[in-house]
This record gives sequence, C-alpha cells and structure tokens, in this order.
Amino acid sequence: MKYNTRNIGIIAHVDAGKTTLTERLLYYTGMIHKIGNVDDGNTTMDKDIQEKNRGITISSAAISTQWKKDQNVFNINIIDTPGHIDFAVEVERSLRVLDSVIAVFCASSGVQPQTENVWFQAEKHGISKICFINKMDRIGADFFAVLNEIKTKLNAIPLVLQIPIGSEDNFEGIIDLIKQKALYWMDENGETIIEKEIPKNYQSEANEWRIKLMETLAEFDETFFEIFMDSETKISEEMIFEAIQRTCQSRSLVPVLCGSAFKNKGVQPLLDAIVSYLPAPNQLPSIKGKDAKTEETIELERNEEETFSGLVFKVVIDKHMGKLAMLRIYSGKINSGDNVLNVRTAENFRISRILQMQSDKTLTIEEGKAGDIVALTGIKDAKTGDSLSSIKRPVLLESITIPAPVIRVSIEPKTNADEKSFGLVLAKIQEEDPSLVVERDKQTGETLLSGLGELHLEVTLEKIRLTHGIEINQGKPKVSYREILTETRRHREKLSKQNGGSGQFADITFEIGPREDNEIGLKFINQIKGGVISNEFIPSIEKGFREAMENGTLSGNPLESMKITLLDGSTHSEDSKAYDFEMAARDGFRAIAKSCKPKLLEPIMQVEIQSIEEYTGVVTADINKRRGIITSIDEKSGRKIFAAEVPLASTFGYISDLRTLTSGRASISMKLSHYALVPDFIANTLIT
Repeated sequence: MKYNTRNIGIIAHVDAGKTTLTERLLYYTGMIHKIGNVDDGNTTMDKDIQEKNRGITISSAAISTQWKKDQNVFNINIIDTPGHIDFAVEVERSLRVLDSVIAVFCASSGVQPQTENVWFQAEKHGISKICFINKMDRIGADFFAVLNEIKTKLNAIPLVLQIPIGSEDNFEGIIDLIKQKALYWMDENGETIIEKEIPKNYQSEANEWRIKLMETLAEFDETFFEIFMDSETKISEEMIFEAIQRTCQSRSLVPVLCGSAFKNKGVQPLLDAIVSYLPAPNQLPSIKGKDAKTEETIELERNEEETFSGLVFKVVIDKHMGKLAMLRIYSGKINSGDNVLNVRTAENFRISRILQMQSDKTLTIEEGKAGDIVALTGIKDAKTGDSLSSIKRPVLLESITIPAPVIRVSIEPKTNADEKSFGLVLAKIQEEDPSLVVERDKQTGETLLSGLGELHLEVTLEKIRLTHGIEINQGKPKVSYREILTETRRHREKLSKQNGGSGQFADITFEIGPREDNEIGLKFINQIKGGVISNEFIPSIEKGFREAMENGTLSGNPLESMKITLLDGSTHSEDSKAYDFEMAARDGFRAIAKSCKPKLLEPIMQVEIQSIEEYTGVVTADINKRRGIITSIDEKSGRKIFAAEVPLASTFGYISDLRTLTSGRASISMKLSHYALVPDFIANTLIT
C-alpha cells in the first residue's frame, strides 16, 4: 500500500511568516505559477477581503497539492491556520483533523506566546511536528537561540537536520547535515538549488552538529543505537533517514530545518522532509469511536476497506455552491450519490458532490477515501464536530471542543430594511464559526453577539458589512462575567400543586455551595437512600440544577461552578413526574443561592507585550492602571518582553492605546488565562 498522502497544518504566532511559507510550498509544488506576497495582498490562501486588508489569516483555508520525490508523487493536504488567539477555534478544529504540523518560528522573535499555545494544543492531539525556523534573513536572526527556546519553552527535543550559512543580510544558504553538503539557491525565485562542499570556515561546526544529530538519534531510537555502537557498520544516509522517520512519528524528537520563505530559500528541503518524515494517514493508530447504538468503544482501521467514518471540522457557506461541509475521512470511502448518516441528527442524506479544495478553487472528484480532506455538498444540517458514517454502522467520533465566549457586544442593523436579512446572516455566521454566540437580552430585547476577544468580534462585524452589505450599529463591548458561590447552605424545596385531575409533586432536600476541587461545572452527588426518590427522577434533578446555573442570582451571569449534594426527599405515587423534580431543583436554586454569598468572577487575560527599553516606564504604568499584575520582564534581541495578567474589562482598545503610548514600537498578544474574583469596589458598580 502506498503511503502517499500527508495531512499537514502550518502553525505559528502572528507574523512568523506562515502564509508566505504556504505560498512558497504551493509555488514549488506547481499549484500556483506566480509567487504572491502577504504585503501585496495577493496570496493564494488569504482570499477574504479582510485577510488582504489586515494581512492575517482568519479562516483556516484548505488546499491540496502534489510533491514529487524519488519518483514518487505525494498528495499533500495543507491547512493554513490563523496565528491570532481570537481565532483559537479555527486552530483547534484544524488540529483535530490533521496528522502532523509544521511549526514556523521567526528567527529573531523565537518562541512567542501563541506558538506555545498552539504547540501544546497540537501535543494534546498527539500530532507529529517539524520545526521551520523562518526569516533567517531578518535583523536579529539567531538560529541557535530559537533552538534553545524550543527546548526550554516547548519542552521539546529538537533534532537539527540543517544549520544556516550566515544570518541577517549575510544569510546565504544552509548546510544539510545528512548529506553533508552546502545548499545555495541561485535564482531569484529559488528554483535552482546548487549543492557544494561545505565552506572551510563551517566544516568543524557542521561536523559537530552531525555528530550531535547521530547521538540524539541513538539516544531515542534503539535500532539506530545498535548501528551507531557497532564500529563495523558504515552508517548510510538511508539509516539516518529511517531513524529520523521513526523518532518523528513516535513524537520523541522534532526535526528542525531553517530558511527564509520570503527570499525563497530552504522551502524544497522542507517539502522533502514533510513527505519523508511525517506520517501518512494509514501509518497512524486505528481511530477510536463509539457505536452510536450501544455506546461501546470501537476501533476502525484507517483504510478504504473499513466501514466509512468522517468528521465535519468546518462549515463554509459559499455564494455559488451553498453550504459546504469540510470533512476529514478517517476510514472507508464515499462516492457522490452515496447515502450517509449524520450521527448527531440520526438523519440520512445523499452526497450531491465531493469537492477537493484548492484554496478558493474547487475540483469535483468522484470518490473520497480514508485520509482525504474533502468538501461535501448536499448536507443540510451539518455542524462543526458532526460525525458522518455509513448507515449500516453508525460511528460517533470525538467532537471538537469550542471555548466559551468572554466578550459580547449589542448589535442592530442601521436600517429597518436590513432587519429580515440581519437574522439570516447571523444564523449563517454562527454556522461557520461555532465560537460565536448570538442571543437576545431578555430585559432589553437587544441582540447580543459574543466571541473570544475584541478582534474576533471586530472581524465578524466587518464581515457582515463587507460580505453581506449590512451596516451595523454596535454598543460598547461588555465582559462576560461569571458567578461563584462562596458559602454552603442546606435547603428543602417542595412543589405541590393540585389542578383538578393529576397534580404536581416533588420534594427535595439538598446542600448547595462551592466546589472544593477548583474544577468547572456542576459537581452533583446523590446521597438518596432507601429509594425515597425514585432513581428515574435523579437525572431530572441534576438537569434542573445544571440549567439553573446558567442564570446566577447576583447578576444573571452563569455560574462558573457549583456543588450540589442531594440528601433527602419524597415522591407522590401518582402526582410525581420527572419534570416536577427538574422544576423543584430550579426553584430551590433560586430560593437559596442568594444566601450562599455569591461573588462575581471576571476573565483575566494573559498578556505579552514586546517593546523597547525606553518605553519600559510607560508600559509598566499602563499595566498597573489597568489593574494588571506583571509576572515577568525579560529581555530578548534587545527588546523588553513583559508578561502580565490583566482583567479583560481593562483591555478594550489596548492595542491602539499601546501603539499611541509607544509610537508604534510595541506589539501585544492576549489569551484567556482564567477567571478571578472581581474586587468589591468594582463588583458594586456592576451589580445593579
């Protein structure tokens, strides 16, 4: 069986050169015939108007291309992911369906916060990685410093396959430590590679790193260790090559390459490394799922003969083709015209067309098979995270986790004429981006849009304006607060109603208070003895409390966590129904929660600011003014790096404020860290 497909993602911090690198990968594989640049706004992956204007990748575009190595043609599916934390869902859902990633680092900025974020997201999914240290031509480029950060900040063991020849303006080429040759890119488009002997002044360094490469492989690969220790055996390139493949696929080592995508240097060896070292879908362990009927765990082989299963990782609404479900096929195969099952909705549907995505172009294909990433048309109710399977054997695959929104804004169309289409557009954007939540404020009747950060909401509103032509009035951003109970109370709630004929009856005694384990959500303990409440009613009581948590008694915000111990109760042989107990739980919560001394929690952001020495004072003062706590100040490549924890409520407009304070000489990145108690003096102003 040919292992000729690779499903890769490209992950990095904003501005590490991800989209530029993808553009070069497509150019050298012949998918595009002219190199585009982010700065000129003509790259293949960024087709969205805003992506061109902002120079960032918002939605992870998928593209299929081919690369030829040693007479074999490999099919590479590339998913380009956003580097901005506000689009974390895009990254999460891409990683969920990928087999491996290329982590791109800027040679002068090194490992930045979002790189760490995405790296550990990839770790969670058990994905093989290759590192590409990009921008070797940039001022302050330092390959070995970045290497050290990969070790210390990412807890990874880098396996250096190349070292650079020169850096900054003197970056000329790279030394391939396996072939023991120097590689130079001769023409402007970087298509002609010339192999030369390693320059004399680099020979001892190259030798040292080659020995290090062999020693690291011997340490982490038993087969290679035996070859390495046997003085009789001459170590061939093939042996090194196979050991790299084994250690990369077992995720014990991370191969590291370098170059400058913008200057067209170092990209072809990266393509060779992708097809040589990263796993093909059928080289991965079988996929685990649940039998949708029996809930038993089942394992499916990742081949075409197996029963069909796939995961919808994204829904795209296309102007011409309507709704497209982006699908990763894990096992079996599908043909257009086949009937398949959406396990969540338990509905069958017929696949109208199977498409291969080539960024903004699509290619109709007859069949999709295990390992492929395709788009399907004809699926009405598909949502992100849906499992599709054969009708005969329904398989439920692990879904995609979507973080809860932390910020919301009230919105309305500027003109009444747009009122009708406004609702349809909101439904559409929610389908495409499940981390957006649209709801109506019960008290004011306003439409509220919630998301993962200021930029996330800004981009969404801009999209409504540009793509759908609706002008919008928006209120000031508001923080999504949470509540927590600080004391434990005991309470009895009795519901007893007679309304002619059958009545309603439920009686529960419970203890309510904070959780001791710092976990999120409801901890429900059932201590009912002797069947005083029938077992069939217990899930309804738990459901009632879970629903009650959605509206705290302090400010109407959801509760972060709560512990309920069900102690006692009674039922009526005829009048008690499951719903009565659900209602009693909700009423009981409302009656007693206020006396458990609820407090307000606010989202705290982890902020990293990079600036220059002379602005240290103003940056520090500004963090303090925002109720922030500085956790560390480091120095790197002549820049000051501040790490701080700042309440989200104080971060609105932070990006533009910081630009003003530092004359544009600072950059900032933020991600949600945790929820913390709101100080009383502020809580009093928030609770009306």
